[in-house]
Amino acid sequence: MNNIKIFAFADEASPNIDEQITALKRNSLSGLEIRNVDGVNISDITLEKAKEVKRKLDENGLITWSIGSPIGKIDIEKEDFVSHTEKFKRTLETAEILGAHNIRIFSFYIPEGKEASAYKNEVTERLGVLCDIANAHNICLCHENEKGIFGDTPERCLELHRALPELKGIFDPANYVQSGADTLKAWDMLKDYIYYMHIKDAKADGAIVPAGFGDGHIKEIAADFISRGANAFTIEPHLTVFEGLSSLERRGEKSEIAEGVYPDANAAFDAACKAFKAVLQ
Repeated sequence: MNNIKIFAFADEASPNIDEQITALKRNSLSGLEIRNVDGVNISDITLEKAKEVKRKLDENGLITWSIGSPIGKIDIEKEDFVSHTEKFKRTLETAEILGAHNIRIFSFYIPEGKEASAYKNEVTERLGVLCDIANAHNICLCHENEKGIFGDTPERCLELHRALPELKGIFDPANYVQSGADTLKAWDMLKDYIYYMHIKDAKADGAIVPAGFGDGHIKEIAADFISRGANAFTIEPHLTVFEGLSSLERRGEKSEIAEGVYPDANAAFDAACKAFKAVLQ
């Protein structure tokens, strides 16, 4: 277990990069899947800001494992792919400065009421363009299954990976649960293509809960993933924060709150980290 690397979307602890670093160190994590820096999306920060972040991470012994980009999270019909590709190229520059070898991407939102299968060729062509650009920079593109995009079901994710062998997979159990998929069947179908996991769990009703408390079968899937020689996980808490909780309590009392609901962002982040470490044990 000593070779397990745990990263996190630390912007869920705080928008401030210094506080993100504090949260990572407090939970003894290896580094970031970086998504927002001081309130600005990672694909929009300046190169000077990226250099500043790299310096701070280096000083604290942390790395940027992956760029949690929004690339591919646009409507396939309504939004311009050419300008989106330019945004992707800037994101590659940021990744190189941060020393990140991976970029998380998506496979485009499908218009409501339309069949995703009708867009297979266009999705594959667009992702192929992005892969070719990334390959020239020696950066790996990793596709996340996300609700509402082409690759929101295990079957369509499999189609993408078979068509684009260079495209690696991110397995997000909660997203599959929320899309109505059986995560164990999804894992069996996709495990040969998965590069790393997002640790996020959900119940059948869609509620996000700490790892091991939902229907994502995280314990079984993580164990099999590790047995196959893999070691990279990103914690993505998405737990509910009820910041007004303390104002409802009398002094000296502590309210009982629902499972997966926390008094502040740092408490939610720490709970997510603790839950996954318990799963690993």
